[in-house]
Amino acid sequence: MRPFQHLTIVFSSVMTMLAIACVQYQLSVWWLVVTALVYVHLLVLGAIFIRWNFYVKSFDKGTNKQWVSLTFDDGPANYTLPILDVLGEKQVSATFFAIGKNVVAHPETVKRWEKEGHLIGNHSYGHGFNFDWQSTKEMTKEIESTNDAIASIIGKKPRLFRPPYGVTNPNLAKAINRTKMHSIAWNIRSFDTKSKDPQQLLDRILDRLSGGDIILLHDSMSITHEILTELIDRTQQNGFTFVPLDKMLSIHAYS
Repeated sequence: MRPFQHLTIVFSSVMTMLAIACVQYQLSVWWLVVTALVYVHLLVLGAIFIRWNFYVKSFDKGTNKQWVSLTFDDGPANYTLPILDVLGEKQVSATFFAIGKNVVAHPETVKRWEKEGHLIGNHSYGHGFNFDWQSTKEMTKEIESTNDAIASIIGKKPRLFRPPYGVTNPNLAKAINRTKMHSIAWNIRSFDTKSKDPQQLLDRILDRLSGGDIILLHDSMSITHEILTELIDRTQQNGFTFVPLDKMLSIHAYS
């Protein structure tokens, strides 16, 4: 059972006891209201913080303290190709979590990912703002459509899935289980989509390196490309080795 299921059982039991107390001992109904609000608050926090593993188990860190993995979300995107140039020059393999509609629009980039030894993961088909409000059936369709699009180009289907916005819920948990995907989180979130200062972004990542790290970046951001060479150089100078996610986590990247 996942934590949210345990929480729901506890919540139901507590609410039942409080309801009885309200009837038999004139306990204020505000205890019921406050308990319900706490329960809802915890459900929301569990959805937002993917590393809680609240709704579904997500890989967020490896165990080898000498290894680090780079991951890029939202591609193929504006800066995917220059980022690939840097990775090629530095001989570093990364994982790209692709949006299905972008895969369809840029098949040559997907081929280059595969050719140059990078892993390709699934980041939903549309990455819409309403993804988390969809039914399990609709989420499953997005995952499968993206897998099919990638497989039509490289001949194999990804098993690595990163939830859009890093948000999870019971419907998504069911969709991930149905499609036999591995949910992938991170332990270093760069916030490169919001950063304006390259040095601050670089320092934010480097200061948190401890080994076994999965770094979340976006190949849609110019600032990410701007810091990448120095990020790789300084990470390696600190004694870390870049490895792909399947090696980091000892899981299969494709089915």
